[in-house]
Amino acid sequence: MDSVFQDFKKAYSEGHGYGLSMTLSPIPPSSDPNRLKAFFRSTNHASAKTDFKYHILYDNSMPFKLPQDEGNGWVEVYFAYWKAVGEILNAETASKAGAKTAWTKAYEAWKELANQIIRGYTNCGFEAWTVPCLYVAGKYMRIFAIKADEATGINTAKITTFQDESNPEAEKNEKLEDAARQLNRIFQTCLADRAPLEDSRKWGIYYIINLLFKTYFKLSSISLSKNILKAIQAYRGDMPNLDAFPMAHRVTFKYYVGVICFLDENYVEAERNLTEAWNLCHKDATRNIELILTYLIPCHLLTTHTLPTLNLLSPYPRLQDLFLPLSRCIKKGDLPGFDAALAAGEDEFVKRRIYLTLERGRDIALRNLLRKVFLASGFEESKDGAPPVRVTRIKIADFGAAISMGSKEIMEDDEVECLLANMIYKNLMKGYISREAGKVVLNKKGAFPGTGV
Repeated sequence: MDSVFQDFKKAYSEGHGYGLSMTLSPIPPSSDPNRLKAFFRSTNHASAKTDFKYHILYDNSMPFKLPQDEGNGWVEVYFAYWKAVGEILNAETASKAGAKTAWTKAYEAWKELANQIIRGYTNCGFEAWTVPCLYVAGKYMRIFAIKADEATGINTAKITTFQDESNPEAEKNEKLEDAARQLNRIFQTCLADRAPLEDSRKWGIYYIINLLFKTYFKLSSISLSKNILKAIQAYRGDMPNLDAFPMAHRVTFKYYVGVICFLDENYVEAERNLTEAWNLCHKDATRNIELILTYLIPCHLLTTHTLPTLNLLSPYPRLQDLFLPLSRCIKKGDLPGFDAALAAGEDEFVKRRIYLTLERGRDIALRNLLRKVFLASGFEESKDGAPPVRVTRIKIADFGAAISMGSKEIMEDDEVECLLANMIYKNLMKGYISREAGKVVLNKKGAFPGTGV
């Protein structure tokens, strides 16, 4: 117990919010691996509140004197923490024995800790610099909710860094859904603070938003994330600028906003936000960069019709497996190969919610195939001794033969015309179809925009 309150005393006297939050962590420090056990065993249920009140309010060695209301608020917080630690220790022991249902009790105890911290801000005058305590409460409430749902066989999705994977097959995520509601309370606690910005809980807003995004994505309730963005927009004038927040908060926020835009098929905005996240992300955060590129690469394919380079993908073997087969086929204009690569990676593409976007890459592959036909048609002599120019009147049958060659199925002229008309409509090819002549008349100044011919 003494080590916990020594750290509490030090952090409070220095006004160090992150140091204070570490006294409420369910993970013991590496320098003191038995800290949680020692803290829980240092008192009992009958004496815990009295002991904590002494350390927080009446210890004469404290370099400061807390107001009675604020002090009592922290007593309730540490009492809830003490009970939660006991449930966590029980759950860890039960897990080793193969019984995981104890994580439900650990979650409920940790939720009570979060509620006590919220009450501290609303009723007991906790200061804004202590907001990192809300970070710890929210972060581990979400983790314990996932563990509790896993224990009942509900949700077995793996926890990752950004934790963007949804679990659409889950029947129910009872505790995680409850955790989302509690996180929303924390969000409102920060958002509704009316104190001047320098002393405002609004400085904790983006960390909590990011926890909500992770939770909503895990629950496949991505539409709820848009409500958070609307709430932020409504308070924009009373909020600090995003650039003023810690880098980690900004990267995660931009990543999730980018993915939300991506799923709304707003690829320009998605690319802008994901590019910002990529540029801000720490170079050693390999997993996070990999997740950002998972969505940024398909975005870039659709907005600029460019493919990822081997140099970009080389540090990320998983991304190479995902995108290199498709990229090679798109570059070569290999339609059957593209279809095969898309089918081979279908499960992973669907899981990542990028299948439909990548499927549109088939248009780029088709464009490259048609471009090869155009280049293979050669040149024609110009009048008056001018340099020869490329043939721009090409038979529809020539394009049809190229398309049919790979699939080994003869396409009807009407089908080929339909494909060519779509390519012209999408501005992937410039020209028009002359049905009477059975030819495509291509633009002499740029038949295939962006390809240099």
